[in-house]
Amino acid sequence: MASVMTGAANQLRAMTGTGATGTGANTKQQPVVVSTWDYGKKANVGAWNILGKGGRALDSVEAGVMIAEADPNARTVGYGGLPDRDGIVTLDASIMDEKYNCGSVMCLENIMHPISVARMIMEKTPHIALAGAGALQFALANGFKKMNLLTPASEKDWKEWMKNANYSPEKNIENRLYSKDNDPMPGGPENHDTIGMLALDVAGNLSGACTTSGLAYKIHGRVGDSPMIGAGLYVDNEAGAATASGVGEEVMRLVGSHLVVEYMRSGLAPDMACKKAVERMIKINPEKCKTIQVGFLALSNTGQYGGYSIQPGFTYAVKSNGTEQVFKANSYYQ
Repeated sequence: MASVMTGAANQLRAMTGTGATGTGANTKQQPVVVSTWDYGKKANVGAWNILGKGGRALDSVEAGVMIAEADPNARTVGYGGLPDRDGIVTLDASIMDEKYNCGSVMCLENIMHPISVARMIMEKTPHIALAGAGALQFALANGFKKMNLLTPASEKDWKEWMKNANYSPEKNIENRLYSKDNDPMPGGPENHDTIGMLALDVAGNLSGACTTSGLAYKIHGRVGDSPMIGAGLYVDNEAGAATASGVGEEVMRLVGSHLVVEYMRSGLAPDMACKKAVERMIKINPEKCKTIQVGFLALSNTGQYGGYSIQPGFTYAVKSNGTEQVFKANSYYQ
């Protein structure tokens, strides 16, 4: 009986979602891809090159986030990402498909595309996560090439920060360094870190990917929520998929993306599921949440999407047969 009720709720949500409120519906279960932040619009194009031709959601999310990983102007993802306090760029990523297969890489150095390493871990090993030197060893053994990920611009900013070395994960600080002259479309003054991407393909299957260089000037070895299955990313074909962006420590406390998916399973639309997770986070630590940003993005198994954040400014990009748009998510604080 519960599964019948959940299925009915999913159908009702699919019929009633409206893009005007930042929540969309895809009633015919046509393919759709959603991703965090304005720069997700550019990444969605890469995903749609696969998804729009009938390809698998898993292939599309990998291809999509690789665009952000290779963009030196996306200062919180991959190549050109801001380093830790020792001047080292360390990358975290995770990927998950419709069958609960998942792969993760943590504190990976000198590899352009950690998302592809995460997928290879998922497909070629009995493990889910590899970290640090072991992750690098695995990547090199499987054909990935080393490269210096610290660009001159990020090195300059790190050296400037070192003059005071005041570590404080101020909300939205990373993306204010995004070069809008070189690429004015991605990013914006209120954006933060991480690209999380979720997709539904023509077969009705979901997949997700999440990749980041993490908080700027973090302690060397710090791992955020992005590579943590259930925290920064979770996919369940029976209910939906979710991803998170922002201060990962707070997301991990809740196993946030899994929580969002479970709210969808109970019958909530994606935006309301994200809202409930944010409210739970604020209840746990209301004073801290006044000074940080966390945003959740969710996609149901019927193709409905939505997001919600602590602070204003969280955006997400959507691409489908009929939509190519960036939505501004509602937030707890206005």
